[in-house]
Amino acid sequence: MAGLFHGFSRYRIPTAETEIHLVLGGNGPPLLLLHGYPQTHAMWHKVAPALARDFTVVVPDLRGYGDSGKPKSDPAHFVYSKRATSNDMVAVMARLGFTSFRLAGHDRGGRVAHRLTLDHPERVERLAVLDIIPTRTVFQRVDKALATSTYHWFFLIQPELPEALIGANPDFFLEWTLRKWSRDFSCFAPEALAEYKRCFRDPATIHATCEDYRAGASIDLEHDEADIAKKIECPVLAIWGGPITGRKGVIEAWQERATNVTGLPIDCGHFLAEEKPAETVEALRSFFTGG
Repeated sequence: MAGLFHGFSRYRIPTAETEIHLVLGGNGPPLLLLHGYPQTHAMWHKVAPALARDFTVVVPDLRGYGDSGKPKSDPAHFVYSKRATSNDMVAVMARLGFTSFRLAGHDRGGRVAHRLTLDHPERVERLAVLDIIPTRTVFQRVDKALATSTYHWFFLIQPELPEALIGANPDFFLEWTLRKWSRDFSCFAPEALAEYKRCFRDPATIHATCEDYRAGASIDLEHDEADIAKKIECPVLAIWGGPITGRKGVIEAWQERATNVTGLPIDCGHFLAEEKPAETVEALRSFFTGG
């Protein structure tokens, strides 16, 4: 792992409910990068060092993922709600001395970033969301094509079943998922792929990541409905690539939830930061420097 984030330092930072593992590097204004499913902070390894030339880059594992803590789940799924997970990130950044910051999230990390910006608008200066549309909008748009491409949303929320099936061969499930959602599997560096597999073999990780999706289909929607009249006021960048949200209406979907949205597609699959790192860096750097 040392080679993936050369020059970065590692930390474990306690929050109210768990501990968050992260790497930190660079100089300049703080920038928080949040990963998605089924990965870890390692997904940013091609992007973070380049951004560290302009920013102090903080790259954590979300609760339940990677080497961060995996608190016991609850029947209401609040423990793995985007609100609980985003509160971790606010606490981590405060412990590092950052009261406000730039924020980017891919996949599930983008959903955490969305909730963080709604709950703590004073913390987020600019928000970038990678290859997602809002959770509430996804469920409203479900049809045959979307249900086929995002089948895992409905598989992972089932009680007990996904843990049993994934746990029988976690390497197969993880690699199958990465292949399905990317255009070229060779984009995944061997060191990063080994890291994803190491972490995903932990039954606690499998359960926690299922709880992330169960929260997304229940308590997260309740929180979104309660905030339906609230819009994000800071600038928002939406960039997208592949099979999950790489379809028309991405910017329009975010304009329903934010007042100042720009965006662009990148010609790749779902994993922008690994499939097209140069283009991803260019888009993020331009946006976060005010370009």
